[in-house]
Amino acid sequence: MTPMTRYTWPAMTAHWLIAALILVALPLGWYMHDLPLSPTKLRLYSYHKWIGVTVLLLFVPRLLIRLRYPPPAPLPAPAWQQRMATLTHGALYLLMAAVPLSGWLMSSAKGFPVVYLGVLPLPDLVVRNPALGDWLKAAHETLSFTLLGLIVLHVAAALKHQLIERDGTLWRMLPLGKLRSAHAEKAQFGRK
Repeated sequence: MTPMTRYTWPAMTAHWLIAALILVALPLGWYMHDLPLSPTKLRLYSYHKWIGVTVLLLFVPRLLIRLRYPPPAPLPAPAWQQRMATLTHGALYLLMAAVPLSGWLMSSAKGFPVVYLGVLPLPDLVVRNPALGDWLKAAHETLSFTLLGLIVLHVAAALKHQLIERDGTLWRMLPLGKLRSAHAEKAQFGRK
């Protein structure tokens, strides 16, 4: 495939870096949630918060990369699939910011400061308010499960395109996909 049919290196790097962070933060959050209060639980909460703040910090560059380097043109697909892809990507971007922000708000409302990487105290976003903290906890959990559902949908769609449609969609986002994507392009566009 030509460079115009693949995602750019900045887009691929931002995608996979944030994906890796989210895929660590989600299971870590669920695991630590039910642990008894201990130094281990507090340490895991700190790691979870650090990852969340990192995702939030990377969100703006990720968004700027998306605006600066628009994705390649979609491969042929039914209009409803194109709309679903657009909606899903939009929701993923929204949740990339909303999930960590809701966690930070929850920590602030519950009176637990966020100290980024254990050295940089971040400001509380709201005053201590246990009732608000409980509401934000529920919001954070709901947003997290929504994010997980959209990630599953996103991955399933990518695998469908790769394994069933064989249209090279997945290779366009893989850093080493250039080698394989040439074969996919030849198979797709070489048939006339």
